[in-house]
Amino acid sequence: MKKTIFTLVVISCCFLHCEKDTALSNGFSKTVGAGGSMARFAIVGNYLYAVDENYLQVFDITNAGAPVSRNKLNVGFEIETIFPFKDKLFIGSTSMIHIFNISDPVNPVKLSEAVSPTVIRRCDPVVAKDTVAYATLRSNGPCGGVQSVLSSIDIRDVTHPVEKSTFVLPEPFGLGYANDVLYVCDGVMGLILFDISDAYHPQQIKYIQDGKYIDVIPYGGVLICWVEGGVIIYDISDNKNPLLLSKIN
Repeated sequence: MKKTIFTLVVISCCFLHCEKDTALSNGFSKTVGAGGSMARFAIVGNYLYAVDENYLQVFDITNAGAPVSRNKLNVGFEIETIFPFKDKLFIGSTSMIHIFNISDPVNPVKLSEAVSPTVIRRCDPVVAKDTVAYATLRSNGPCGGVQSVLSSIDIRDVTHPVEKSTFVLPEPFGLGYANDVLYVCDGVMGLILFDISDAYHPQQIKYIQDGKYIDVIPYGGVLICWVEGGVIIYDISDNKNPLLLSKIN
């Protein structure tokens, strides 16, 4: 029974939304989401941002028991993921990454689009870190295309994002980072670790081949991994050498 309860808590926290009442790197001091890169909603301050295939919706959750819809914007088509960073939202679709400013949290303003010249059509979870965004561009399966890559995008000028490099991967899915290490999920290779000391040119360190990895959340020295069939949790106190803590099937 305890294992079942723990499993439900972990899955809900990781791949729906983790909360932490503290000042986080995104610059907001209230409850902020720590969601996976494949999440379809995120919490920033007192607002919940959710995406469906076409729209970005804004909800005021000051009263968590009675959320209020505040805005709905047409983003484009085939919208897949949302990732908050500072006062920005990075929204991934099968054709590009849409970047929104949420300085006015009720009225997101579109700043730009990031398009990879490497892959014409693909699935693209995305995360942002300082002056760089990373996206896994998966072109097999329902996403079409002919090549799958990890893409590094320069966002120093967020109104004109520029792809700096790509790294070919067999079947990439979600991703996340802890300090100078980027963790990338792959359906073939498993969990791939990249050194991102040189932010725009990730270097592969190693990979852990232990099933099909779908998404990850680095959270407080722990790496929580959604894998096919369950959850795997690693201690990443030494972020280049994950230590297996537990597996939950």
